[in-house]
Amino acid sequence: MYQVEAHIGSQLADLYGKQADILQTQLERYQRLYDRHQETFHAGVQPLFLSAPGRIEICGNHTDHNRGKVLAAAVSLDTLAAVTPRDDTWVTVASEGHSPVKLNLDTLSPIDAEKGSATSLVRGIAFWLREHGYALGGFDAVTTSTVLPGSGLSSSAAFEVLVCAIFSALYNDNRINAVERAQCAQYAENVFFGKPSGLMDQMASSQGGMITIDFQTDEPKIEAISYDFAAKGFAIVVVNSGGSHDDLTHCYAAIPREMRLVAEHFGKAVLREVPADEFFRAIPSLRKALPADVCDRAILRAQHFYEENTRVDRIADALRSDDLSSFLDGIIASGRSSALYLQNIYATPDRQEMMLALMAAETLLEGKGAWRVHGGGFAGTTLNFVPLTMLASFVNEMEALFGKGAAAVMSVRQKGPAVIRMNA
Repeated sequence: MYQVEAHIGSQLADLYGKQADILQTQLERYQRLYDRHQETFHAGVQPLFLSAPGRIEICGNHTDHNRGKVLAAAVSLDTLAAVTPRDDTWVTVASEGHSPVKLNLDTLSPIDAEKGSATSLVRGIAFWLREHGYALGGFDAVTTSTVLPGSGLSSSAAFEVLVCAIFSALYNDNRINAVERAQCAQYAENVFFGKPSGLMDQMASSQGGMITIDFQTDEPKIEAISYDFAAKGFAIVVVNSGGSHDDLTHCYAAIPREMRLVAEHFGKAVLREVPADEFFRAIPSLRKALPADVCDRAILRAQHFYEENTRVDRIADALRSDDLSSFLDGIIASGRSSALYLQNIYATPDRQEMMLALMAAETLLEGKGAWRVHGGGFAGTTLNFVPLTMLASFVNEMEALFGKGAAAVMSVRQKGPAVIRMNA
């Protein structure tokens, strides 16, 4: 049997770390994917491996869609593909645990019946690339992912960025840059898939590392921040509370819609264009002008936007100055603002798994670490900064609540999408 290890082993440390047990697990994963590609498509043809990371949102909860600021990081969990090019315009993607995607690139207009499907994402990515002058061609791919759907680590962005990276590697000499990959992925998700997401998820996956992103203009301002949490005695732990994001699109869509209702009161498109003090002075008139069914919540969500935007700067400055205590305080404040003002901790009173995860984390970590809602919210995951001395007990407690594997310990991945070549 063809052994992948001899041909790619040296390339994996930058993606997954240098721990021997983790690297061995990844090599076994790559081998399984290679074998599946051989069985599904082309026995004897060596595929190209491509990996795109999931992401964590460290601060900046629901700010990107109103041209705000975020602090985010790519992580060591990824979506991985084994790919071979075709000599026609057919694309097939066989993702583990999902129905295969199959489409012809000769037809790239949106199809209403495809909305909400992986096929719509591939079609939308191809459409954007063609419209921006990039070459297209068919390919056969098998994929597997440790970025689970509904986990809050943005499996959709990882998949979108991965598909864009495949077209870039196979047909465009890897010329599609990080910002273009993110914009392409967001376009496919907004227009073809039908989910009104911001750009943060795609940008974090596409860029890699830990970064601040300022979305004030169409060309986001990105700044890398280097900080070694492990060297400071902390681990990053994402806890999956068991609730899925999959049926909550209407909840996410309401947040940017309500924030923009506030902005429109001032004749602006987004809150970033409205000064915070002008917004605060206008709250009495806003309560009279906004639709009664969303009025007060829209105002609270706007207040969260202004506070969170400022908080991103403070937290980033704390990391730059190695002020870990201020950083942890800022993370907790971000989570409290999301709970009180943004109100994205649960969707319905009978689904409060995330609130339970936050309560448990606060009980365990108060005075020692930090905790907050992670990502879109309403269900899914929490983000926790846990002292290494407490890591085993924290993981045990969370898995006692939410099941084995619910607490994922991860590291920041410095690379965005990566090409792993089968060396001779």
